[in-house]
Amino acid sequence: MGLLVVGSLGLDTVATPFDRVENALGGSATYISLAASYFSGPVYLVGVVGEDFPKKYIDLLENHNVDLEGLQIVKGGKTFRWSGKYHYDLNVRDTLLTELNVFEKFNPIIPDKFKKAKFVLLGNIDPELQIRVLDQMEEPHFVVGDTMNYWIEGKKDTLLELLKRVNVLIINDSEARLLAKEPNLIKAWKIIREMGPEILIIKKGEHGALLFTDETVFSAPAYPMEMIYDPTGAGDTFAGGFIGYLHKTQDLSPENMKRAVIYGSAMASFCVEKFSTKGLEEIEYLRVQDRYREFLKLSTFDEKY
Repeated sequence: MGLLVVGSLGLDTVATPFDRVENALGGSATYISLAASYFSGPVYLVGVVGEDFPKKYIDLLENHNVDLEGLQIVKGGKTFRWSGKYHYDLNVRDTLLTELNVFEKFNPIIPDKFKKAKFVLLGNIDPELQIRVLDQMEEPHFVVGDTMNYWIEGKKDTLLELLKRVNVLIINDSEARLLAKEPNLIKAWKIIREMGPEILIIKKGEHGALLFTDETVFSAPAYPMEMIYDPTGAGDTFAGGFIGYLHKTQDLSPENMKRAVIYGSAMASFCVEKFSTKGLEEIEYLRVQDRYREFLKLSTFDEKY
């Protein structure tokens, strides 16, 4: 049975100190689906685009075993567009343009076949839409949610309703502090745990990620990259690798969660090596395994007494 992904699809124009691309494939659902496709399939994608969305991008997704029955193509409409410019250290970016276009009135409609999915990843969209998705599902077994500062500040009550229905929340460190109103991340986890999620993953960019469960705290390293070309979509790629591995293994134990975090980090490291989704488009699965083992070496050592 497939893995359901709901989120945005877009056309991105991105500038970094190294290069620039225009109208490149973007959107949370895109990065999540491509990353997850290396572990599990089919990936059921639900999103919306306009008639200007290039066919080559549809073909790319379908070639990665992404089922697009839930993709709405609005006649005469324009696809969501985003433009940004990254500063020299790539940790700071300026948003130059955001055009919601057809995404502004997105109403996720889940095809009957998709409603049976047991694993669900809700990309960073309005929490009202995320709830609407869950209301259409039959019996989801494992739900992962993402959100951002905009929703935490603007729709917190709705977000809190959503958090009662998700198993995992994936956010970055500033979002965790904002949501919990607590600067210490360990204390923030305990506060967010009371909101509903059994598991919290805090993304820390070049400093790796933290996994919190009732049984453990796990710190995953970031992969040491010589060159980062484009960090756009790295967080969504991480989420896709994480849930893709869990869907493949059907193992939700704390130890397998740690493995999933490492696989998510591995996929994110491929993502940033090229612009847009180029780093995710043609990866040999053996390369994914090799990078996973490289991550293990980063945090493994022999103890001497």
